[in-house]
Parts: sequence; C-alpha cells; structure tokens
Amino acid sequence: MSHWLERLEDRLAGVQALGSGGPGAAGLGAKLDAIIAALELRGFTSLGYDYTPVPTTPEGALISPSLLEIRNIDADMPDLWCTGGFCQIDPMQELAIRANAPFMWSCSRDTKDFGADPAQNALAGVVTERHQPVIHYLKDTRMTIGISVPMRLANGGLATFNAVRIDPEPGFERDARHHMSEIALAGYAFHNAALASYDPEALPTRHVRLSPRERECLKFCAKGLTAKQIAFKLDRSPATVMLHLKSATRKLGARNRVQAVARAAHYRLLDGAC
Repeated sequence: MSHWLERLEDRLAGVQALGSGGPGAAGLGAKLDAIIAALELRGFTSLGYDYTPVPTTPEGALISPSLLEIRNIDADMPDLWCTGGFCQIDPMQELAIRANAPFMWSCSRDTKDFGADPAQNALAGVVTERHQPVIHYLKDTRMTIGISVPMRLANGGLATFNAVRIDPEPGFERDARHHMSEIALAGYAFHNAALASYDPEALPTRHVRLSPRERECLKFCAKGLTAKQIAFKLDRSPATVMLHLKSATRKLGARNRVQAVARAAHYRLLDGAC
C-alpha cells in the first residue's frame, strides 16, 4: 500500500474517531473534505460521489441517484443530474453500470472525436448525439478529465466515485493513469467509510414510492395469497386490500398484479415489508 493511501485511510479513520462520522450530512461532509484533500495531492481538483439503490428501471433506463455529493464542482450539477435528466444521458454513468473496473475518461478535445481506443479514453466509441448536453456541460465547466470508480453493492445498489481535474495541464492524463489503481482503492476506502453516514432516506429507491400498506399487500401477493386471504391476515376488508393493490399497480406502471409484484421486487420494495 502506498504512503498516500495509508495517510488517506488514517485520515478517514480519524474523522470516524472524532465523532464526525455519524449519520447525516455532517458526517459525510467531513469524509468528503478528507478525500478531496488527498485527491488534490494527486493533482485532482474535484470530486463527485453518488449512490443509487436501484440503478436502472426494469426497461434498462438509468435512475437518478438518491445521493449525490460534490466538492469543487459547479453548484448546479446536483439539480441537473438528480432532477434535470442529465443522469439519463450521462455516458460515464452508462459505462459505470456495465464496467467491472475503474476507467479514465476525457472530453478535452474540441471535436466530437474521442479517439478509437477505450483503454486510453473510456468514452471512445460510446458518445452519441444524445450525450452531447452532458459533454458540453463538462467542457463549459472545464471538467474534462476524470477517473470513475463504479462500486456494486451486495444489496444491488451502485455507488460511483469520480475524481476529476479542472483545466488539466499537458501530461496530467499520463500521470493520472499511473495513479489509477490508487484512486480506485481510495474510492473504495471512502465508500466504506461513507456508508455509516448515509441519510436513511437515500437507502430506498426514490424512483417509485409505495405506502407501507401497499408494500405489505404486494409482499403477501408474492407469497401466493389472494385478496381475501390478505384481508383476513390484515383484518381489513377485501375491498380495502384491492384498493391498495390497484394503487400500487398504478404507481409501478404495471399492467396487472403479477407484473406489479415483479416490478416491486426489481425496485426492492418488498424487502422487509412483512
């Protein structure tokens, strides 16, 4: 392990020991401050970290992150990515869904040519016309080179750690590539430290919201119970149970109860429902 990485891990552990690592924005903010200070020693200027409990819809469309934290990045970015639709056209996020390893990307060229070798630039052969608003935004904000570290979680979620350089000087890309494995390990170290600071609201998906009773009824459906049997278990009328099931089916965009159960399972809305 490099001295740089050892110092970073000591810093993150120190934040935890001082009590700044508790749940909520304050704990996560202290860890973000520690990691950006370390990244600056490797020439990076900015950091983006996001978490999505369910990364895609059943149809494969990207879901906006439930948590997006930034350091030294344009303040408009969280709104653009979380509510403005930029997440759905972000080529780096598309790559993160599929990637099994960290990757380097660059959009520093003035043309739409990103090269032909994905080993040199992950955007090679990936960027299309629909990605251009994101590419233009990165160029306008001068965030033209970065390393992305995708992390798949045991519960199916996806976290992405992005070390970014604003206005990179000649030769920076070569140096950054030399430190790529360190940045990847730093991303995992930060993510493991950040888990304890997650806002509980960020853990379930925000893409679909079901009431506790709707989730409970669907969970019983998944176990093979009829509406009458569910009503008996919940001490409610069958009509009330049917109302909950119809509401859940509508919210999930399902055509019938079977598809509603399948979609709820995809979004992990049945976990611990009853």
